[in-house]
Amino acid sequence: MFKTIINALKVKDIRSKLMFTFWILVVVRLGSMIPIPGIDVAQVQAYLDSVLGDSTNIFNQFSGGSFTSMSVFALNVTPYITSSIIMQLLTIAIPALEEMQRDGEDGRKKITTITRYLTVGLAVLESAGLAIGFSREGVLGGEGWFTVFTMIVAMTAGSTFVMWLGERITEKGVGNGISIILLINIISRLPADFANLYEMFLQGKPITKATLAGVIILAVIIGTVVLVVLLQEAERRIPVQYAKKMQGRKMAGGQASYIPLKVNTAGVIPVIFASSLLSIPSIIVNLFQIDANEIWSKIMAGMNSNYWFNSDYPW
Repeated sequence: MFKTIINALKVKDIRSKLMFTFWILVVVRLGSMIPIPGIDVAQVQAYLDSVLGDSTNIFNQFSGGSFTSMSVFALNVTPYITSSIIMQLLTIAIPALEEMQRDGEDGRKKITTITRYLTVGLAVLESAGLAIGFSREGVLGGEGWFTVFTMIVAMTAGSTFVMWLGERITEKGVGNGISIILLINIISRLPADFANLYEMFLQGKPITKATLAGVIILAVIIGTVVLVVLLQEAERRIPVQYAKKMQGRKMAGGQASYIPLKVNTAGVIPVIFASSLLSIPSIIVNLFQIDANEIWSKIMAGMNSNYWFNSDYPW
């Protein structure tokens, strides 16, 4: 493996693409550390921990910790991935988009342009929901609507910029840009995750218990990596039998082959799409001042009462 890497680095074209990808990822990580102007990060983090609890870990994994720190890249690539999935679903449902996809390169460019505009729209919607919700809870620590407007503009611009950086990696770098940005965000959280595991299971424990806990944690990590690799590389082989035919005086063909289908073709895309869908109710609540606790209490009160079993109803 190392010999292959060394040989690849000797090729100037590959070396330049790797360096271009590296510097783009450096920009992504630097942007994840720049807080939004006028935001009290400590208050926002305390509020998110009290409301979401451990659920913030999912957002931090995909955003590289920029979500709880309320950086300009807080939304990261989630609006782009969500808009891409929405466009794929709409392509099946809308004939015009399906025809556009069949037009070749020109059609794909048009769909990509529509996806970009949809990404900006989703980024505006998500950032507005977060900003207005934080403002009503009094955790922004800024000057009213100006801080809200600043937060919306900064988060939208950050998400759009990350989308542009991902496309540049795809065009001039190595691999799929959005996937590589997701990978570097997840890897950046590993030191903090290991530190949390150490504080929870190893720090201050007797040597015997600490050793046993360390072995179990290491086994779980290795087992998880092995299972992920097996799932990612697993494929369903569809057998294909070619018919025989006569070529001159000889019988040719009749060979058996297979079509390899990946078991996990979507990767982590469904998880990101699901997290984006789960954030929609909270955005609606924040935008329209809906008291979710009051609605839920009324639903529970109706379920616990004898309203549905009143004798006035024939059923």
